[in-house]
Order: sequence, then structure tokens, then C-alpha cells
Amino acid sequence: MRETRAEGGVTLTLTEEAAGQVRHFFAAESLDEKSAALRVSVMPGGCSGFEYTLEVDEDDPADDDYVLESQGVRLFMDPFSGQYLSGVTIGYHSSFQGQGFTFENPNATGSCGCGTSFSV
Repeated sequence: MRETRAEGGVTLTLTEEAAGQVRHFFAAESLDEKSAALRVSVMPGGCSGFEYTLEVDEDDPADDDYVLESQGVRLFMDPFSGQYLSGVTIGYHSSFQGQGFTFENPNATGSCGCGTSFSV
């Protein structure tokens, strides 16, 4: 697992499994891995206060975005989200009960049962 550090010391890491799923999605949508990126952010809401969001971004990053790379996948993150997501590891889990991205967040003081909402 490779951690990447953006200007300002913000870090974000994808596991190999998560990066593989992102690349699989890029390929299914005929997106160029060199120009497409995964935008990782947080939004107020969810049952614990904040919720994680993942979106494909085909545009150039915003002027104030953090631009990172992990496992060969470009990642964009806005400064608001960066304060809550620095140090996060994004994984991917698949089992008989379901599949999806997971978030290991050292900044979180609590989370909900669904795994997509957290508090700080």
C-alpha cells in the first residue's frame, strides 16, 4: 500500500483492492486513467455527522484541490474534506453480505454501522 502526500501534508491511501475497483470502473466507462480521477470528499450529514463521498472526476482539479496519487490512481480532494480525510485508507470489501468501499479514518471519533458516516 502506497501512501501519497500532497502539499500541506495531506495524505490519502488506496489499498490495491480499492485501486483495482476504481480502475475497473474507469475501464467500464471508457475513461482514460491518466485524465480521470477519483474525487474523495466529505459532506455534512449521515447518522454520525459527516459522510464520505466518492465520485469520478473527468475535469481538471479545482485551483485549491489537493491532487494525490495512490496505487496509480489520481485522487482529488478539496481543502474542507482534507482536514477530515488526511490519513484515511480507502479499501474495498467483498463478501456474501455485500461489497463496497471501506474507510479507515484515524481522525474519526465515532462511526455508524453502515461505515459511510463518521464523527470527529
